[in-house]
This record gives sequence, C-alpha cells and structure tokens, in this order.
Amino acid sequence: MLLARELHRLTRRMNAPAVPFDLKYRADGCVYYRYGAFKGFEVEGDKGERTYAIRDPEGNLVPDMRNSAATPEWATDPFLPARPREASVQAVTPLRMTFKAFRALAQRGRGGVYQALDLSVMPPRLCILKEGRKDGEVSWDGRDGFWRVKHEQRVLRELRDVGINVPNVYSSFRAEKNFYLAVEFIEGESLEKWLVRKRRRLSLAAALRRGVELARIVSHIHAAGWVWRDCKPGNVVITKGGELRPLDFEGACPVDRPDPLPWGTPCYTSPEVADAFRGQSRLPEDLYALGAVVYLLIAGRPPDDSNPLPLEEVRRNIPRGACRVVADLLDHDPCRRPGALVAAQRLEESLSCQISRRC
Repeated sequence: MLLARELHRLTRRMNAPAVPFDLKYRADGCVYYRYGAFKGFEVEGDKGERTYAIRDPEGNLVPDMRNSAATPEWATDPFLPARPREASVQAVTPLRMTFKAFRALAQRGRGGVYQALDLSVMPPRLCILKEGRKDGEVSWDGRDGFWRVKHEQRVLRELRDVGINVPNVYSSFRAEKNFYLAVEFIEGESLEKWLVRKRRRLSLAAALRRGVELARIVSHIHAAGWVWRDCKPGNVVITKGGELRPLDFEGACPVDRPDPLPWGTPCYTSPEVADAFRGQSRLPEDLYALGAVVYLLIAGRPPDDSNPLPLEEVRRNIPRGACRVVADLLDHDPCRRPGALVAAQRLEESLSCQISRRC
C-alpha cells in the first residue's frame, strides 16, 4: 500500500494511457493494479499443460489466472476504500449504444482492434472498430493512439475518394477520452494466413499475378500522394472474390511530407529505416516492402533482411525479368529502386513470359 501511495504521489500529474481490465488506484491518478503473483511459480494441469500459480492461504499452489475478473474469494482488495466509485450514470456514447464489440483482434498500448456489430443500420452489419487511446504509446513528438486512429480516418477517406479499394469508413466518435473508428469488415483472410494455409509455394504464374496486383495497389497509393509504410502480407486481405485489398494506414504519411518517425514491420522494413532522419523520402521504403512481399510470393519465404539470396538461387525456372525487378526493389540503395508502377509493368511482362513459356 505504501508503494501504491508513493507511486500515485509521484505520477498523479502525469498523462498516461488507461490500462484495460485493471483497477485504478485513485480517480485522479495513473496507477493501476490487479490480482496476481509476484513470483514465477507454475503448476501442471490434468493434460500436462503448465500454467502460472499462486499460493492460497493454506500454502497450496493454485492456478493464477492473471486477470482482474479471476480474483479468488480468499484474496481481498487492499485498496477498496481508496478506489474510485463507479458513476451511477455513465455517459451515453456510440460505444455503449451503437457498436457492440464481440471479439478482440489486437490489443496494445495505443489501443485495441475489435470485430463488432454496427447497430446504426438495419439489418446490423459487421464492422471493425479501431480504438485510439489517449496518451497511449506516445511518441517523442506527442502523437499517441488517439492521433494515430484519427489520422488513419483521414488517409482512408482520401484514398477511397480517388478509387482505391481500402475499407470504407462508417463512423467515428470519442468516448472515455479515446478516439474510435468504425470501418468496413472485409470478408476474406489476410494474404499471410492464405499463404500459410496453402502449405506449399504458389505456382509461378499465380505468384506473379498477385505480385502485379499488389504493385498496382502500391502505385495507386503513391499516385494519391501517400506512402503506406506498412505493406506486408498481414495488411492485405484476399476477399472471397479473390481481390486484394489493403489495410492499416495508421503509419501512412504524405509523399511530400516524410514522417520523421520510423514505421513498419520486421522482414518488410528497408535497411535505411533505422538511419537518422534528414528529411529523406519515405516512399522507397514502400518499394522495398513490395519487393519483400513479391519475394515471399515466389520463394515461399521472406528475404533475409541483411543479405537476401537471389531468387534464382531459391527456386528454379523463374523468369529472369522477375528476378531482376525483385532484386532492384530490394536494393540497399533507395535511389535505385524502381517505382511501383514500373515494377508492376515489369512483373506483368514476366507473367506473360511465364504463361507463354518464352523465358
């Protein structure tokens, strides 16, 4: 209790994100707590599985469920008198009245992503509800989860206005200091899961066809004035009709206003992303990521970050033109990477060559 009181005293004037599912020590503070063990005890279950454990008052090891709703009867809340009481009347927001989240897809400091029902239309429709937490994962320049999700709303609307088939924005609102964005739920599965489910490499024609389609998507995003900055298989959905659709634009930045903060996912980030920012364009980072995804489509595995094997050493009978364009996209010199439209055209030539067996 002394520790909690001192932490509250030291941090009470600081901004901090809410900690989902934990209990708040004081209403005007940012200290949270929950039931759980301090030491790393484990017990073995009936089926041989191991789980965290805690000692009960008799000294027996029992499962430690590690969540606020699993507190056993014998564990008392030492902070109960100090905890803020729940308001008798809670604010009515779309989060309570219009959108019913039923499955968490992701949870992190800057916010969660949920599959939800949108009750504002009849019949109700599925949607994706993105949460941007106030003061969640604040960057050095002050941008937090709230800013990121609100920014993505702008990017999605601008891309959709020029005909790019990104998720449609249904609604946005603020609730409990956070920003929420409801977007279209796209029936299908991510390119990443689709490839894993196949358990074997695509045919060269199929791989090149998907590569052309993705390259054209990236070229349209660039033509619209944006850099995606997170092009990867997990952010591309294959619809039930077989179309590729891009997702997740929280980290996107305008082509003519490069973002000083690095962004992206390992395996798909270019070597220069870790370099000091001196105003350089972020667009070549998308080109490297595009090359990495096409490499994966053809080779069945992503390229090695430091020294990727040439495609011709990974798989036989690949059209020479395809090997060259992927190598060019993965070039460590950003200035030597071809634009996405040029890459699409060169991949399309290789696809024609593969289909006609002229290579």
